[in-house]
Amino acid sequence: MKELTCVVVGGGFAGIHAIKAIRKAFQEKEVDRKLRLILLDPHPYHVRKVLLFRPAVSNEPITIPWKQVLQDDAQIVQGALQHVESEKKWLMYKDAEGQDRRVHYDLLVVAIGSVARQPEPDQGGISLNDIHTAERMREQWYTNMKLAAVTGEQEQERLLTAAVAGAGITGIETAAELAHAMRTEAVNMGIDHAKVKVHLLNAQDRLFKEGPAKASRKLESTLAEIGVIVHHREKAIREVDSHLILASGAKLPVGLTIWALGLIANPALRHMSLPLTKDGKIIVDECYRVPSAPGIYAVGDCAHIVDMESGKADQMTCKEAIPQAKRLGKIMFADLTGRQAPQHKRVLDSYSIGLGPDRGLLWTHKWGLDIILTGKLAYKTKKTLWDYVSMV
Repeated sequence: MKELTCVVVGGGFAGIHAIKAIRKAFQEKEVDRKLRLILLDPHPYHVRKVLLFRPAVSNEPITIPWKQVLQDDAQIVQGALQHVESEKKWLMYKDAEGQDRRVHYDLLVVAIGSVARQPEPDQGGISLNDIHTAERMREQWYTNMKLAAVTGEQEQERLLTAAVAGAGITGIETAAELAHAMRTEAVNMGIDHAKVKVHLLNAQDRLFKEGPAKASRKLESTLAEIGVIVHHREKAIREVDSHLILASGAKLPVGLTIWALGLIANPALRHMSLPLTKDGKIIVDECYRVPSAPGIYAVGDCAHIVDMESGKADQMTCKEAIPQAKRLGKIMFADLTGRQAPQHKRVLDSYSIGLGPDRGLLWTHKWGLDIILTGKLAYKTKKTLWDYVSMV
């Protein structure tokens, strides 16, 4: 039986769900070719990126061994994508030792996702990019708090103050978790927890523009309860001499500045010789196919996926990436067997936001109504989603 090699590039949420969906589609149907699934990823483990703020506040691990996530669904190859020769169906990559390698594919799924938007090098602070930068944040605020316990009042105020620049969902969740962790540690060190301040810099006129204003108000009131001060229509410029300079000219004395500036498509896409949008995403059709490259598909944050009915493009969220990945298995099987492939469908308008332990906000729009849940139930829903996207 001739072997069919399918390579999935990227072991994020879209990638691991795509592998499961492809395996399932080909197991349930009769195919005259044996499927060989390969996952190419730079890491020796799956990173739970939705929990990237956790290493900034605790020692909780956010990585899972590939064997636990995928069992025997795919062969794991540790390496970084370099280039794709779509005409010859060769994929070039650098392995874990930095050696140039290549693998031939019959089908290729690009799911290398997104990366954090970076501040300029002279802007100071720490950008929430990966586990290592998150750990640096925890080391810095913890060191600051130990110093605050033995220093004068004015310096103590600065050391107990942090700022998060960027008020998207990642920024909101990071600020909430940071405020909770710092307040908890303050009590342990004998410091008045009310002295801990976390500033959240929001360039918009309210939080959570994706939802209704009443959800924004609930978010802000909950953040205020746990020590997060929200600054609307305010942008951070740079951290200089332990002060965060704002666009308004104001200066905030801070012990730590965290940049959470949102996501951009993975820059590695620009080396793949595939059609891209101006913002660097792969152009695909309604079935996630790359039109100019037969046998290549793309899903998740790295793909420009447009709903045919509404004309709206999917955003960079796991609630959109995972349904794409699940549908992909059926699409690929249909394409291989000459059947009608299912087309992309938009997901329900809904968001869940974690606000520290046992706090959260869940919003969905259905039947013309805005449905909002807060508190423990919203947090449990968010935690269930976090676990589901990483198959925990």
